[in-house]
Amino acid sequence: MRANRPEAAARAFEQRRDRLRGIAYRMVGSTADAEDAVQEAWIRLAGTETEIADLDGWLTTVVSRICLDMLRARTRRAEVASADTPAQAATGDGVDPEAEALRADSVGRALLVVLGTLGPEERVAFVLHDLFAVPFADIAPMLGRTPATTKKLASRARLRVHAPARIEPSELTAHQAAVTAFVRAARVGDLGGLLAVLAPEVVRTADPAALSPGMALVVRGARAVAEGALALRRRSRDAVLVLVDGRPGLVVAGASGPVFAVTFVVHEGRIVAYDVVASPERLGALTLSLLPST
Repeated sequence: MRANRPEAAARAFEQRRDRLRGIAYRMVGSTADAEDAVQEAWIRLAGTETEIADLDGWLTTVVSRICLDMLRARTRRAEVASADTPAQAATGDGVDPEAEALRADSVGRALLVVLGTLGPEERVAFVLHDLFAVPFADIAPMLGRTPATTKKLASRARLRVHAPARIEPSELTAHQAAVTAFVRAARVGDLGGLLAVLAPEVVRTADPAALSPGMALVVRGARAVAEGALALRRRSRDAVLVLVDGRPGLVVAGASGPVFAVTFVVHEGRIVAYDVVASPERLGALTLSLLPST
């Protein structure tokens, strides 16, 4: 196809737009950035005068390279800002959080959260190969790597995305049920539901950056902990259930990666302690992976 035939190029591009948007969204995790990447690909296609024998491959390559540049730029910005920027600022990417959450639901919110912990090249290799069946030989030139190295990047990403639980299946089921009940009650403002899943002597700890001004770093007792959870009700709506260090936990993530994580200790079906992690150092030390059923 000659890309400089405007009508033909536009029709061909529109036929592929949804797939390109899907690739871009899984790579960058932001609706706005994905749309920008796809639009940039269209601009490049419209300005190309050479014959394109494999339009699918050409567009996949262009979108992937644009997304890779976005991911690398984010990594550089995060490295510069992490020492001085409060964790709350990481959620501000100019996108309506509720619209973003609805979009994320359609493609797997948990997967997007876990993908956000991967390095740019790992993420591109994994998304293209494991989710869109692009051969390693085609991915390698995008990354400037050999096919063998690209395969290793995808394999390393796969091991992180699907890192196993660190507890027995029966314990995993009970732990997941308690965390699910907790976040469900918090989202709808159900004080009774929270009290039912919290042990009487439950302890909540948190990093300062995770809390509103004036909130205590340590709270003890089911009622006080439940009331504190209700005070952060809006944040709970964005929480995603994943494995956090091998146990069911919650993560709130922005386009650039995790912003908060919550780890839980569960005993006999009730939550006896949970910790809200927000410092960049502690977040970076956590292992996030998909629940076995995800």
